Amino acid sequence: MTAPLRIVHALEKNRLTTGSVVQMLEAARGLAARGHRVTVVSRPGGDLEAACGGDSLEFLPLPLRSEFDLGSARAWRRAMRAERPDIVHVHKGRPHSLALLAAAGLGPRPVLVVNRGVSFPLDPFNKWKYRHPRVGAVVCVAEAIREIVIRSGGLPPEKVQTIHAGTDTSRFDPARVDTTAVRRELGLGPDELLVTQVSVRDWKGWRELAEAFALVADTHPRARLLLVGCEPEAEREKVVSAAGELGTADRLLTLPYRTDMPEVLGASDIVADASWAGTGITGTIREAMAMERAVLATDCAGNRELVLDGEVGLLVPQKDVAALASALDRLLSDAALRDRMGAAGRRRVLEGFSTEVRLQRLEDLYIRLCAEPRRH
Repeated sequence: MTAPLRIVHALEKNRLTTGSVVQMLEAARGLAARGHRVTVVSRPGGDLEAACGGDSLEFLPLPLRSEFDLGSARAWRRAMRAERPDIVHVHKGRPHSLALLAAAGLGPRPVLVVNRGVSFPLDPFNKWKYRHPRVGAVVCVAEAIREIVIRSGGLPPEKVQTIHAGTDTSRFDPARVDTTAVRRELGLGPDELLVTQVSVRDWKGWRELAEAFALVADTHPRARLLLVGCEPEAEREKVVSAAGELGTADRLLTLPYRTDMPEVLGASDIVADASWAGTGITGTIREAMAMERAVLATDCAGNRELVLDGEVGLLVPQKDVAALASALDRLLSDAALRDRMGAAGRRRVLEGFSTEVRLQRLEDLYIRLCAEPRRH
């Protein structure tokens, strides 16, 4: 390896219940383990700060109140002048804006790397930020997102690349996880089949999944639907009300956001994601595959890059309740099929969607960017 780099990862979210935070922390930890000096910039007070404390990571707490928080920009600028980072990798729009303000006039370093994990087109303000000369690369978590960024932002293709998000396959390993713990917590018997989806944002398609589940509920009386992330209480009440209208309230289970996701996914027989907007490649689908669980996903954004239809799971059109129901029926009816898909899914994650694969690609990108002559 070349000389260690000084790398900053920045994201205003600071709870480990959020996929983007977990991905950022895993990248920071992995890069530090490879000998680089890594700082995490985020808001104070969440569990992210405590997690950094035990991982040889430096933590810079900033309020990051808005994209125009001049106090945070000034504090970050002082840190940049003192630490002289080579790479600042920003994971959302707020730290992207503030990093540009903080680095103004500092010379060719730091080089900004911008993460893009959602499939929404760039708006006029984003276009300016993504085209800024200090931005060395845009990292998209799916090829489908890369195409949207290039098209909507008018960026040169060579500046935008796909590095799929990764899964820690040692943590998400069915051989190392008690897959019965959450089932006991939920009061499920060994013969009950659990269909799980994480997140109840509307665009995650939980309503469509609930409607599909209602269509197959009579055929599969031992099946249960678990929706994770039902908080605050108003969100949970919305979900319970919808199940009542569909006649499946007695078959619905809910949980708030959890940090023991290997155990939650391991307790499941099928893990679904019915998203119809916004998603990149659904993290819980990738994690469920690592846990050798059959998956059901909509053909939204980059999901088809991960889910090989009929091999590791089933892929259905967006907002197609009948197709969701048919796929659910097929998976609920065939335990051998679920087992084959689960085993194939873990192999696929190990080969191309693991944390180690992602780390190598990120490190290679950073080294290349630091070797290129830059204007600012």
